[in-house]
Amino acid sequence: MSESLRELLIELEKFGLCNDGAIAERPRRMLNITRDTGEFLSVLVQATNARRVLEIGTSNGYSTLWLAAAAKAIDGHVTTIEPSDFKLSLATSNFERSGLGRYITPIHGEAGAILMQSPESSFDLVFLDSERSEYSGWWPDIKRILRKGGLLVVDNATSHSAELAPFVELVCKDPEFTTCTVPVGNGEFLATRACAQASLLITNRPGHENSGRDR
Repeated sequence: MSESLRELLIELEKFGLCNDGAIAERPRRMLNITRDTGEFLSVLVQATNARRVLEIGTSNGYSTLWLAAAAKAIDGHVTTIEPSDFKLSLATSNFERSGLGRYITPIHGEAGAILMQSPESSFDLVFLDSERSEYSGWWPDIKRILRKGGLLVVDNATSHSAELAPFVELVCKDPEFTTCTVPVGNGEFLATRACAQASLLITNRPGHENSGRDR
């Protein structure tokens, strides 16, 4: 990571804390991830070779820069969705300042509609940090666009566990996914989709062929 990017991230951290401490209205708060969450995302992107990253919830672009710096290292790209004109304007400016602009495609709009239009298996990693009440409704499309072997990461898994409970339960019940919660930052819920080979092994394991028969 370049020194200029490090300085920009520190600047955005300070701005987020100052801004959110002074403003109560949610639409004007940055609600950024923590620094250790950014570091964690960077490791996940590179460790899983996630060249196609989707972020839902850009805010002012702080988390996007962590994702994009990691994507740059593996010749990847980040698509980020934000419904707020105000926040996307801040993010776009920060992307230009960071020197990572060519690794980022910002999209202004509602995530649900954009997800519906996205091709199947079009992303390697999806990061959710948006309107938590919408996640369950988005799940069929999130699952569809995440490639087999791909990774879903959801912020605020411990700080807002009650709000996320219905979505977490939905994902945990899906037999195609293996899940865990990691105590980093505000808590990160991880779900990885079994790759095709793993799914085949599960299907062909001894006794599986009788699992649905009457006993």
